[in-house]
Amino acid sequence: MKPPKSILVIVTRRIGDVLLTTPLIRSLKLAWPDAAVDVLVFSGTEGVLSANSDLRKVIIVPENAKDKSHLRMLFSLTRRYDLSISTLPGDRPTFYAWLTGRHRIGFILSGAKNLWKRLMLSHGTLFDDRNTHTVLMNLALADLLRIQRNYNVVVDWKETDRERVECLLPNVLIKPYAILHIFPKYNYKMWRRQGWLEVARWLTAQGIDIVLTGGKDLHELAYIASLQQQMPSGTTNIAGKLSLAELAFLINKAKIYVGPDTAVTHMAAALGVPTVALYGPTNIVKWGPWPKGYEKSSNPFSMRGSQTINNVALLQGGGSCVPCMEEGCNRHIASESDCLLLLPPEKVIEAMAKMMNYA
Repeated sequence: MKPPKSILVIVTRRIGDVLLTTPLIRSLKLAWPDAAVDVLVFSGTEGVLSANSDLRKVIIVPENAKDKSHLRMLFSLTRRYDLSISTLPGDRPTFYAWLTGRHRIGFILSGAKNLWKRLMLSHGTLFDDRNTHTVLMNLALADLLRIQRNYNVVVDWKETDRERVECLLPNVLIKPYAILHIFPKYNYKMWRRQGWLEVARWLTAQGIDIVLTGGKDLHELAYIASLQQQMPSGTTNIAGKLSLAELAFLINKAKIYVGPDTAVTHMAAALGVPTVALYGPTNIVKWGPWPKGYEKSSNPFSMRGSQTINNVALLQGGGSCVPCMEEGCNRHIASESDCLLLLPPEKVIEAMAKMMNYA
């Protein structure tokens, strides 16, 4: 195809999915620097792209497909783009690509019931939801377009983001600090309280201050505040006070980051900060944090076991069932995961010491 002047990338899922499309977006921009690249995302996920200089515009749609204003907005985009790219094989993103693009590419699934989606796309490639990392899966679309892959997950901030963090935390930024992101969106990704307390005490003993980060959910804020009360004096709780771009700047200055399977952990890995990632039921082949500087067309992590690649130490909970790829031991998002709860703090501390060359 001739170089497109306008491109729409469709990634209607969670924040982590949106972030992990940025290597594909960067690939598109490097291949066609004069093209205007827009992204279509669900409301609430757009913040991770707010400072992304590869983009002209982020288009936000509600997750509720029955919203009439959503439909009117979508139809206003009919055939607006030279190229539309669906990064997911679902019904909605495929329909969005068909509606908005004169040329459409995306992922397809096998089986007769998915034939209609194949017909909506100009070109498609098979989607692997198990054995291919999300970054590499997205870059398969670059291959479909015959452009060079770029492997960098893009996390950035604007000058105003830096200024606000420096104004809000002037005393934090002048000393070595660790970021502990203790609360994942779903309970089945949660590590236990006592583990975080032991990690905080060890870091403090090394002369490293503690900064707690988190979102704005009231339950999350209450949990973090209660844990802060048990942590060493001087622990800073910044949960709910920063945008994702501001948080990116704060993470970038940290001596080390520790967190569970969240989009923020992916951000830390992408920024090159020493990152200790705590994983349990999740498929780490597909969803392990993409390490800074990893530029291979092979998965960074294998399916089982704790592993260190570049700046990421991925600690996997134990047990023959790990990773079960289920939502906790009771198979729902409010469930707990024994593999994570039993992950010993000594193992996390050992990984931190190695990442900071303290071992």
